[in-house]
Amino acid sequence: DSLLTSRPALQRESHFQPEHKESWLMAFRKALRRTAVVGGGAVAAAFGLSQLMEYRKTQARLAHVAAEAEVKVPYADELPSRQTQLEALRDTPEFDVLVVGGGATGAGCALDAVTRNLKTALVERSDFSSGTSSRSTKLIHGGVRYLQKAIMKLDYEQYMMVKEALHERANLLEIAPHLSAPLPIMLPVYKWWQLPYYWAGIKMYDLVAGIHCLKSSYVLSKSKALELFPMLKKDKLVGAIVYYDGQHNDARMNLAIALSAARHGAAVANYTEVVSLLKSKDQQTGKERVCGARCRDIITRQEFDVRAKCVINATGPFTDSLRQMDKQEISNICQPSAGVHIVIPGYYSPDNMGLLDPATSDGRVIFFLPWENMTIAGTTDTPTNVTAHPIPGEDDINFILREVRNYLSPDVEVRRGDVLAAWSGIRPLVTDPNSKDTQSICRNHIVNISDSGLVTIAGGKWTTYRSMAEETLDAAIKSHSLSAEPCRTVGLMLEGAKGWTPTLYIRLVQDYGLEKEVAQHLASTYGAKAFDVAKMAKVTGQRWPIVGKRLVSEFPYIEAEVLYAIKEYACTAIDVIARRTRLGFLNVQAADEALPRIVHIMGKELNWTQEKRTEELEAAKTFLYHEMGYRSRSEQLTKTSEINLDYQEVVRYKNRFHKFDKESKGFITTVDVQRVLESINVQIDENALHEILNEVDLNKNGQVEIDEFLQLMSAVKKGQVSDSRLAILMKTAEETLDIRGPVTVDRSGGGV
Repeated sequence: DSLLTSRPALQRESHFQPEHKESWLMAFRKALRRTAVVGGGAVAAAFGLSQLMEYRKTQARLAHVAAEAEVKVPYADELPSRQTQLEALRDTPEFDVLVVGGGATGAGCALDAVTRNLKTALVERSDFSSGTSSRSTKLIHGGVRYLQKAIMKLDYEQYMMVKEALHERANLLEIAPHLSAPLPIMLPVYKWWQLPYYWAGIKMYDLVAGIHCLKSSYVLSKSKALELFPMLKKDKLVGAIVYYDGQHNDARMNLAIALSAARHGAAVANYTEVVSLLKSKDQQTGKERVCGARCRDIITRQEFDVRAKCVINATGPFTDSLRQMDKQEISNICQPSAGVHIVIPGYYSPDNMGLLDPATSDGRVIFFLPWENMTIAGTTDTPTNVTAHPIPGEDDINFILREVRNYLSPDVEVRRGDVLAAWSGIRPLVTDPNSKDTQSICRNHIVNISDSGLVTIAGGKWTTYRSMAEETLDAAIKSHSLSAEPCRTVGLMLEGAKGWTPTLYIRLVQDYGLEKEVAQHLASTYGAKAFDVAKMAKVTGQRWPIVGKRLVSEFPYIEAEVLYAIKEYACTAIDVIARRTRLGFLNVQAADEALPRIVHIMGKELNWTQEKRTEELEAAKTFLYHEMGYRSRSEQLTKTSEINLDYQEVVRYKNRFHKFDKESKGFITTVDVQRVLESINVQIDENALHEILNEVDLNKNGQVEIDEFLQLMSAVKKGQVSDSRLAILMKTAEETLDIRGPVTVDRSGGGV
């Protein structure tokens, strides 16, 4: 979640002349190589034996997976429907394992259990990955920050935690290559003494990874760093270090794990909540033992019992809720922490290079990463209350923007209006209930078994979900005397991975006539299952593309994905915009625009009444407004917004407004705008015009007053609003109408 924290500068900065810095850096790199030869031997010897043992252990486990040939996959051809899964939950006399929670850890536990030939069930009260697992930084990493602490404090536990995470990173990249990939991350250095300090730390990271090192880290000169990351601040930059970690589509990865469990025979059901735990008396000890759960289908409100020999609590931030169903007076172990991320346009970062701010103004760490053709920045880390609907705060959004500005060139104006989406995820930090110091936050995960046999897995990180699941199942099997086979999930390919190749998208273009961008998106989202989505795509009626109607023009999501999402257990419009596609996480306005079409497609397929369709549309809009940052974005322009324009700007914008307000009414309507557009031969749909004006119509009276227009232009100037359609449209029309010749371009932001 973070990287090296900069220690205090105890040495003075060296004052090299600019013309000598490049040559000094070359000499420094040579010196580092010589140092590595001398000192590296001793360090390598210390790690060599453990790496060899790890290699042999890994090869043996992979050989075990290979020896099993193919683990039995009852539903390889088609997933059972949600209704079939619910019937299995209701009708099965007893499961071996019931997992509560459909996040990464819960889905991982279900996959681990079912591939050990245990009869497995999983229930999730919302959608798979609806909580923390879909709101991460999208990194698969070992955590250099923990390695630094391990070295500085000689902490063996932290060292092993990093080593385990790096092993799991390599496995995850292998078992879901369509959803994950290595990502180079640049650590810019602005003080000469920090270069060897950071270099040593990052090289140690490579060394601990051993055979699992993705690519070797390297040092860059100032000129090379700016060539690879041209948006970087040049002033005082002395060089950079680039290291590699993994990146993934977190919600789709979580879903792939859950679907893989379903294909292997687990009965999994989303929108199924646990109402209470079932208990029975142990005949030998006389103690009460957890033997299942009373569940409720959220959609139909029907309740039923699911009986199981073992119940696993993998509910993330809601860990304590289930623990208190088991024993009401038990103390809380979850210490929730909120992490906010923002999404800004892709032009803020290179296509394939991330950035790390190792020491922010308040000691936190900020990642700045390309993702899905956009740029993610985050995260914050603040105590919070447990909630199913965390909301990103304006203070956190502005904190991230301020930190981003510190590392980007002054030429790049970082505007509040460029925040396309924002979200908050709750990290379920935990205290160990078995520890004497119950207030101390556990740095890793914990597995706890209550007196009544409830198995709780809590804490940890996304990257280590598989090893956490393995440890949890090992503990459950031992404590409940279950008959099971060894763990088989190392090297076990996830949904869509088998048959995927980096060039698979070409076949989609050639065989189905999809756009290249759409084909690449389908291949990287669904893997080999992309062909199933393509088969559902409707003919466009155009020369090209032949099939694949987009939900919104600027994103490669197509209508067929909505239909396929239903096969993947999507039950609501929110499931589609947030987790089957990632539209809600990438651009809230685009998601809002796509919602009516998504609801129409789902309503037709699922036979929704008009009342249900309206309910779904409103619920999804509420989700975007509160949880995805639409509210924060829309509040940048309000009725109380100050007009911060100088006299000349006010005159210029009033003149622009009056070219539309011919009668000097003091306001404009769609009729006024349409009249001007027709005079310059521009055609815009009337509904689209209503939407454009509605974005600026603050008092919602169907018209835009002169003050509202000036508030808009002031917000654009300050960077609070960008890409305002009305502002750009009126500026373009003015330039076309102006018979006096071209008007100078006013760089006031947002292209206006």
